Amino acid sequence: CSDPHCSCHHHHHHADEVFTSWGRETPRTYTQAEISRILTELDSGAYGKILRAKGIVSGGDGTWVEFDYVPGEQEVRAGHPDYTGRLCVIGAELDEARLAGLFGL
Repeated sequence: CSDPHCSCHHHHHHADEVFTSWGRETPRTYTQAEISRILTELDSGAYGKILRAKGIVSGGDGTWVEFDYVPGEQEVRAGHPDYTGRLCVIGAELDEARLAGLFGL
């Protein structure tokens, strides 16, 4: 918005001042059902104001599980092989200890 009188200009924040990210690499294995349950739990608000989560993790049987999450929507699918699992959660007021516990880390 380029209108200097618009109310969207009241808060001048850079994204890195407002949002934080939590990420981990992990060899832990997950089923698609486990990841789906975890992503559903992110909607509870107990882990902070989650804006996005994504990752790829080992399925443990030679498969890989990729996921994407935004509030109210999630996608869990078969993924392409990688050397280790990666998790990333972006939001505000993240409870990093609870996130680690949720992902079993």
